[in-house]
Amino acid sequence: MEIRYHIGLCVAAVTLLLGSCGSGKRENQAEEKATVVKAPDFNADSAYLYVKRQVDFGPRLLDTKAHKECGDFLSAKLASFGAKVYQQEFDATVYDGTTYKARNIIGAFNLEARKRVMLCSHWDSRPWADNDPDEKNHHVPVLGANDGASGVGVLLEIARQIRMKAPEIGIDLMFFDAEDYGTPQFHEGAHDEDSWCLGSQYWSRRPHVARYNARFAILLDMVGGKDAVFLQEGYSRDYASSVVRKIWNKAHDIGWGRYFPKRAGGYVTDDHVPVNRIAKIPCVDIIPCDEGCELSSFGPFWHTVGDNMEVIDKNTLQAVGQTVMEVIYNEK
Repeated sequence: MEIRYHIGLCVAAVTLLLGSCGSGKRENQAEEKATVVKAPDFNADSAYLYVKRQVDFGPRLLDTKAHKECGDFLSAKLASFGAKVYQQEFDATVYDGTTYKARNIIGAFNLEARKRVMLCSHWDSRPWADNDPDEKNHHVPVLGANDGASGVGVLLEIARQIRMKAPEIGIDLMFFDAEDYGTPQFHEGAHDEDSWCLGSQYWSRRPHVARYNARFAILLDMVGGKDAVFLQEGYSRDYASSVVRKIWNKAHDIGWGRYFPKRAGGYVTDDHVPVNRIAKIPCVDIIPCDEGCELSSFGPFWHTVGDNMEVIDKNTLQAVGQTVMEVIYNEK
């Protein structure tokens, strides 16, 4: 601007005019580039009730009445929110060779959209409280309020919001089954990593639609505990580092950064591993873990009879749910 005042008046005026137009254009372009979509408000009270509704069925163990009734409930809810529901039934052979009937439940929104994002959780619960401090409880089933039901509760609330105001992209909700049937701690034989995450392994090899693909996936596991801390899990960083940055930056942008410290966490065997390795879809696991991912970082109630509604905190549900919604509603 200083140069313009040292040249002729007419030239200065023309230059000023052109400069102003160019400046305005650049500002508009920058503004368009930086446009942030405000996602709908996540309702933690609603998510909490969806968690409770699952827990009220009892432990969601394969081949039980509670499992069937809860699965039917989840399918009906997704359908009521406008999703196309896929039932993916399969045989799950667990660590000791026993085979059970299992099913993955998928709810797809905006089927015509080629740009898609997956949101995942597991809906079964642990058959054994093998981490309980009381050895007498080691063969008692776990209610799984946090470990399983919390992630599904958050996703059901997101589905409810999508029904009212959909994002621009397609969203697929994956409720994986038989995640928590991994070898129990009391087993004296081999402990195979592949004994976990049976539903996501099955889906990753046989997706619900042919040639399915998504930009990325977000897995929610144990996302309801009070004062949970979600470090950046190891496999998530290895396979989906840009998505990790996207999620954690968004959490800080909207005021939930204390739940999402920008620090590296340890490695967790979870449903995102087969999604990353087999389905080749970059998948991030939002899960409470410390630097070494010691079992204690999952909470003192993890795989114990204490994993009930008393451990569920609405603030944690809000932090995770709103963060995920802000991410998906800002995908173009």
